[in-house]
Amino acid sequence: MAPEQAERPADAAPRSRWPVPWPVSWPVPWPALAVLAGAAAAGGATAALGPGPGLAPAAGLVVATIGLWATGALPESITALGFFLLAMLLGVAGADVVFSGFAAAAVWLVFGGLVLARAVTRTGLGAWLAGWLTARLPRSYPGLIAGIVALAGGLGFVLPSTMGRVALLTPIVLALADRLGFPPGSKGRTGMALAAILGTYVICAAILPANVANMVLAGAAETVHGIQLRYGPYLFLHFPVLGVLKGIALVAVVCWLFADRPAGAPDTDPPAPPGPEARRLALLLTATLALWATDFLHGISPAWIGLGAAWVCLLPGVALVPADELGSRVNLTPLFYVAAILGVAAVINASGLGEALAGGLIAWLPLAPEADAANYASLVGLGTGLGLVTAVPGIPAVLTPLAGDLAAATGWPLETVLMTQVVAFSTIVLPYELPPLVVGMALAGVRLRDGARLTLVLAAVTVLVLVPLNYGWWRLTGWLG
Repeated sequence: MAPEQAERPADAAPRSRWPVPWPVSWPVPWPALAVLAGAAAAGGATAALGPGPGLAPAAGLVVATIGLWATGALPESITALGFFLLAMLLGVAGADVVFSGFAAAAVWLVFGGLVLARAVTRTGLGAWLAGWLTARLPRSYPGLIAGIVALAGGLGFVLPSTMGRVALLTPIVLALADRLGFPPGSKGRTGMALAAILGTYVICAAILPANVANMVLAGAAETVHGIQLRYGPYLFLHFPVLGVLKGIALVAVVCWLFADRPAGAPDTDPPAPPGPEARRLALLLTATLALWATDFLHGISPAWIGLGAAWVCLLPGVALVPADELGSRVNLTPLFYVAAILGVAAVINASGLGEALAGGLIAWLPLAPEADAANYASLVGLGTGLGLVTAVPGIPAVLTPLAGDLAAATGWPLETVLMTQVVAFSTIVLPYELPPLVVGMALAGVRLRDGARLTLVLAAVTVLVLVPLNYGWWRLTGWLG
């Protein structure tokens, strides 16, 4: 008997001649299975209702894609690539439709934002700016939270990436909490972290290039309807209520839920002067912001301005972001995610699925010409509720292809219908709707229930107070009526 055979216990299982190339056991992916079951049901229901040939595969694919994004059962990029693959294999639309997102301006604005975010981090400009501001924050807790929210919202003008702003602000705010004597798990520390993380999104929803949902709306509006959104008019329409007043509401809710008193005083020593690279980047960002804000004068899309700024950052003579960091330090995965979202919107429109959905929605919603208040409430409520199913970026992906039919039902201009989505996707009911919020809470060690308390209360304040005020602002400015 061979030595290795003699050493093996008698009750040991016989060894396989071939190694097993997959794990023997793995956790059952219940969220993914539930989504796929829902997708199959959606496809079956569409086929049974018979609204048109070929709609069943499109309905199933759209539900599966959005469901996987909403549940996070698969990484976003894997779901995006699966959408591209299955859309072509099932023949739900042509390649020019499925991959149309890559030709949309939104994708290239996201690319520009990713490069600029890396430049802000690499040069130390973001840390210097945040340090300069946090050293001047008031000592009172309400003043501290107000300063953090103002910083989070202000960065939306110079850093067009929610995830980048979260990654930049979270460690700075946690360090400030340590200096003030707020230990991990304390109410004060939790409130500071949530103010920074949620402030980077809810205020910046009113700034066109600042969030993925904004860019999905801009890209889908251009791809499906040929409408190009402008930076200046978008800011004027949304920032007074959804930016300024919502920021004030966020401060008030955080101070109410997480009221605390700092044990120390913030460090008032001035930060070290920015280096030459940070100064060059500051000039570039100033010029970029000026071009974004005046696009109604020169007519250049924010996407091409952002892409131009990224190109300058990558130039060998400038090297604010070295070329070798484009693949190693700049995460390009969001490009596939945004392109896939825009592809979903295009498939909904081109396959006829959007028209079929619009018929059911119009029959269900109390939409009618000259009923502005009811139309406004219905469309905002529809988008907000949809966010609980699709997550935030799915709201414009699903609703933008339906905007033409909704405009016909309401008697509103098409762009007015599109703008109601901003009110909806700026309202976060639960944390899972917004991936950067979930990531930021994990980085800060914030419990899910604390984040949910904040989003639920802020959503209630938004629906009861800010949504009506926004309606009044739209009427005052002539956007309605």
